[in-house]
This record gives sequence, structure tokens and C-alpha cells, in this order.
Amino acid sequence: MRITVGEFLLGRLREVGITEIIGVPGDFNLNLIEQIEAMDGIRFVGACNELDAAYAADGYARSRGLGALLTTYGVGELSALNGIAGAAAEHVPVVSIAGAPPLFATEGRYELHHSMADGDFDNMLGSIGQFTAAAVRITPHNAVEEIDRALHTALREKRPVHIQVPSDISHLTIEAPGTPFDASWHSSDPERLNTAVDLILELLAGAERPALLIDLDADRHGFAPRLQAFAEKTRTRYAQLASGKAILSERSPLFVGTYNGVTSAPQVRRFVEDADFLLTTTPRFIESNSGAFTQRLPAEAIVDLGDQHVNIHGRDYIGITGTELLDTLIDRVPAAPEAPDVSASRSTEPWTVAPDAPLTQERLWPRLARFIRSGDVVITEAGTSTIGMGPQPMPDGVRYISSPIWGAIGYTLPALLGSQLAAPDRRHLLFIGDGSFQLTAQELSTILREELSPIIVLINNRGYTIERWILGMRSAYNDIAGWDYLALPRAFAPGTGMVTCSCEHGGRARGGPGSGGKIGQGRPGRAPPRSARRPGRVEGIRTDDRGIRLRPPRTPQSGLSWHAGGRDWSTWRCWQCSERIRVRTHPAGART
Repeated sequence: MRITVGEFLLGRLREVGITEIIGVPGDFNLNLIEQIEAMDGIRFVGACNELDAAYAADGYARSRGLGALLTTYGVGELSALNGIAGAAAEHVPVVSIAGAPPLFATEGRYELHHSMADGDFDNMLGSIGQFTAAAVRITPHNAVEEIDRALHTALREKRPVHIQVPSDISHLTIEAPGTPFDASWHSSDPERLNTAVDLILELLAGAERPALLIDLDADRHGFAPRLQAFAEKTRTRYAQLASGKAILSERSPLFVGTYNGVTSAPQVRRFVEDADFLLTTTPRFIESNSGAFTQRLPAEAIVDLGDQHVNIHGRDYIGITGTELLDTLIDRVPAAPEAPDVSASRSTEPWTVAPDAPLTQERLWPRLARFIRSGDVVITEAGTSTIGMGPQPMPDGVRYISSPIWGAIGYTLPALLGSQLAAPDRRHLLFIGDGSFQLTAQELSTILREELSPIIVLINNRGYTIERWILGMRSAYNDIAGWDYLALPRAFAPGTGMVTCSCEHGGRARGGPGSGGKIGQGRPGRAPPRSARRPGRVEGIRTDDRGIRLRPPRTPQSGLSWHAGGRDWSTWRCWQCSERIRVRTHPAGART
């Protein structure tokens, strides 16, 4: 059948489950946006800039399985590149689409705006191609093959792909197949599959200390429900890396904890490093999830599962689909007759409300964790939010979104936008610091325009807290402007129903401008003047939880001391309240 290039591309996106394309209009993509507007079942959602749009497409993909980004040539593509690179680092499939100069200009090497004015139109593809699994400029002759190839690659490799659509071809008709896009995988080679499963079952049967170690690829490749089923059937206990948080149940008695090299809890470290059968999901160790590269996995015991192979004790078995191997393994493995001793499992301490007590970091994060419920999408920004929420066990059914590898601050507010567009029926909670919020704050206006209703907890530290602990505790370069965060929803969307409040203690909240009524035990009113504001406030946007306050950052009286290895304790004094505290210093210099 004959349809236009644009209709074919958009139809394919719709077939793989995309109902929103997030981006920024530009002169080279306007024709394609017109076609989006004319097509049922898919729509364009404009972001405030291309970087935010890329972050939002990433968040969309984490909740929907695939995201779509639309920019314009050159200036738009490169503005989005940081977000595309982040998706590549985090193994997130995003289809990046860019409207490109017309084919006649490309082939004629015209000197155009949004280019280097040198007739070279391959440099953008070359730049973006370094961070994508496929980067192609389509023509009417290759559109069908290249669009389908890009989609298959994104879905198979769990990486972003990039498609340039010249502005003069989106309305040209092509001969396209009348069959829907086939996203199914090829089946495994039967002999390789059975041989691998037989060997795994043999090794598991002979193991006395079997274990699972979970990282983020368990989520990306759809392994999580199968791994949970395998653990439950065999009563095999499991640990996670920080980059694999909440992929398997953190409330199960089979969950041991988070492995982080020498900084792990002793029982978690022994559990992983002494295992005689260790099933992994292609973990990637960086300094923050390995105890500064002190991981010691038992290489002779590892069975490493990838999406298209399994490595058993150093030998690769290729031609195997990971999900099919797990399905076969679960079907054939005998059920364990009884549960193991799990008496060492972590217990949850009871929480007591102290209405007048200032909230320290120690009290803040356990309190916030108790507000999370099953089915929520929890998003934590790089920095204090990820550090604080990391040790808190999530309820079952929570989708936990963070960026532990790429770690670009400002990622999470646009990611929240994308994720809630993809999963509007799920409650979304974002925990973000003020420094990160200021990088991408304008996307709050898009959230309001789209009439989304997230819960945003903004930790107002008056600057870059993590950087202060690294260097420059009192230095001006770690300061940021003091915004009136409570007023932003009304400034971005006059008449909005979004509720805001400022929380300073364990049981009280102060309503902000346009808050619309009572919050917790507080009352609506104006935000306090700047002279009355103290560091350490928690700003909550659309939260009906009890009011909370975060104590100001604890600042040492003397300079920071660094330790080359091992673990050390030192005593510091809070600069405001003079409370003495003990700080544990890890090899990488992080303090808890």
C-alpha cells in the first residue's frame, strides 16, 4: 500500500506503544508535526527545550518500554545529545527523530542555517552516532527498511537510536508493507538453550550457597518478573547493586540487601563474595556502586545472563534469548522443599511522629519512605535524594527511577513529566534538590499544562550539597539563587490547582501562595521573607503528607579530611545547632 513517509514512521511508533512524542518545534520538523496533529492515537507534547525533551523521552521509555523524541537539525539535535547519551549509558530505548534539511540541499551541499555553513551534513549524524545504536538519514527509497531497523535495534539493544527525516520527504508517498510491526524476538537455538539450561541446573543442584545479584539490565530486558519467580520457586536469596534498586522485591525475606564492595553490610558482602553459584545480569561496576571498585565477585561461580547470551563460568553460549532461558529454567528447576533461614534479614524500625522536632537527614528519609505505597513511581535525583532514599526499602510494585550511572543533575523533573505521560494512572513522587531543580525547572510549566498531578518534594539546601561535601563547604561557587519555590506553580500556570507548602518540622506545614487551603497542620499564607528563611527547608509541591523539615547541612569546623582506603570515623559539629555527630568516611570520600 502507498502511504506517506511521515505516516509510515508515526504508524510504526504507534504500533510499538508510543502515544506521545516529546520535543520542540523547529523549522525542519514542522511538516512532521503537522502529520502528528492529523493522526489519531498519537500526539506531540512540546517541552521547553530539547535537553528537557530528551530527559522526558527517557522517563517515558522507563515506564512505557520505548520513548520518542523530536528535535530539529543541528541546534536541536546537539541540545538533546546529553539526554541521548544518558539514555545510552542507562540502557534506555529512545527513538530520537530530527527534522533535517531537505534532500536537495543536503545532496547539493548548500550552506544553510543550523549547520556549520560548510556543506557538511554528515557531522550531526557522526556526533550523535557515537551515543546511539543506530543513526540514519532516511530517504523515500530506504525509509521502510531503515525505520524498521532502527526500531528493532532500539527494542533489542535497549539503546537510543536516531533518525533524521529531511523536511521535503515526510509528505512523499512510498510503498509500505500492510503488516503491523513485528516486535517479537527470534527463538533461541534449541541445542544451545538446552545445553545451557542443563549445565545451570547441574551447577545449581551442587551449590550450597546460591545467590542472585541484580543490576539495571534485569529491568531493561524484562528479566525481573522471571528472576523473582525463579528466586521464589528455588528459595534462592538475592542482593542488588545500588544501580539495580527495587527491581526485585525489597520486602521479600529472600532479599539480603545492597552489595557495594567493602562498604556493604558485612552479611551482604559475605553472601555475594562467598557464593558458589552466583547468577548475575551483566552488572556494570562504577565507583559509586562498587565501594570504589572494591567488588570481589567469585568469578568461578558466576552465571551471567544477557539479553542474547549466557556466560557460564567464563564460557559464552550465544544464540540464546535471555527471557526464553529463564522461562525454561523456571519450568525445569525443582521447587525447594523449604525456605532457608532468613533470620538475618533486615527489620523495619517503627516510626514515631515528633511534631516539633527538626528533621535531620536521618529522620527525613525514613519518614518519606513511609509515604510511598505499592504501585507508585518513585523518582530520585542524583545527590542527597538518591543517597537518602537508597537504603529505604520500597513497597512491592514500585517503579524506581534514577540515573545512577550518567548522573546528570536536573534529569528527574523532565523524566517525571515523561513517565507520568506514559503511565498517567500511577501515582508519581519526585524527590529533588534545589540545585538540580533549577536546571530544568521550566518543565514544571509543562507538567501543569498537561494537567498532570505528581507529588514533588524539593529539598531546599540553598546550593549544591554534594559538591559542598567534596570541596567548598562555604564557597560561593556552590551557592545558587534563592527562589520562591512556593510561587512557581502560580507563576507558570495562573489559576492552577496545584497545592504548595513549606515544611519545617515533623508535624507542621506552611501553605504557599495559591495553595488553595490547609496543608497538614499548617495554614495558607505567604512564604516567609528571605531574612526568615533558613537553610535546610523542604519544599513540597502537591503533597498532602505531614509537614517535614530538614536540618541545615552539617558543616565541619575545619577542612575536610580524605582517606585513601578503608573506613574511618571522625567527629564533626553542626555549625548551627552545635550538635556533635559521627561521620563515616568511605574510600571514595562519600560520607554517611
